Amino acid sequence: MAKAARFSQQLSGPLRAVAAEAAGCERCPLYRDATQTVFGEGPSDARIMLVGEQPGDKEDLEGRPFVGPAGRLLDQALAEAGLDRQQAYVTNAVKHFKHQPRGKRRIHKRPDRGEIQACHWWLDQELALVRPSLVIALGATAAQALAGRKVVLSRERGLEVEYPGGLRGMSTVHPSSILRVPDAEARHAAFSALVEDLRTAVRPAQEAPRVTPIPMTAASPRGAARTKAKRGTKAA
Repeated sequence: MAKAARFSQQLSGPLRAVAAEAAGCERCPLYRDATQTVFGEGPSDARIMLVGEQPGDKEDLEGRPFVGPAGRLLDQALAEAGLDRQQAYVTNAVKHFKHQPRGKRRIHKRPDRGEIQACHWWLDQELALVRPSLVIALGATAAQALAGRKVVLSRERGLEVEYPGGLRGMSTVHPSSILRVPDAEARHAAFSALVEDLRTAVRPAQEAPRVTPIPMTAASPRGAARTKAKRGTKAA
């Protein structure tokens, strides 16, 4: 059974109240094998929100998003793109660590559609309270959770899209995918591409208007994201 979550001291006001409520979440079975709920963290007025798939082993133990190896890589990429992580709101589409035991290790297991939908209740509230100018999906799972449809990352990476509810967004790779690249030269190229995606998005997002999204969990049927940019055109 999940323990009481230790959510970030950065959170205040309504976000902190929602995080406290999420600490007891049992909307899907994942809470049973997780240490705790891992809610998002960051300023309540952040212009940029980054959404990953789910917490990993380190995040599950510490109760904070992106604090493991992938998180450190993300911090480095954000810094090179010109954004301090402390200025962004960082969260995951799923708030509990889904895994399978392998000896003494806990191996990441991708959440299924039902688990993602169940957890969208919390993501919707984060989006509504932060009202970011831009949402960056890290990886295909996060992109699909935000878009409400299947996303082929190789086709939509770096493109500006409109997510359901009027949110402006774009998708790129999850930093964990870069860590899995075995060749050092290829890994460096993949990291540079991530930095370029973030750099392309960050500057205009700082001045873009905020949008109050319509919660996807309240919509029936859920809308699909619409690609605004032509293929091969980066988000403005």
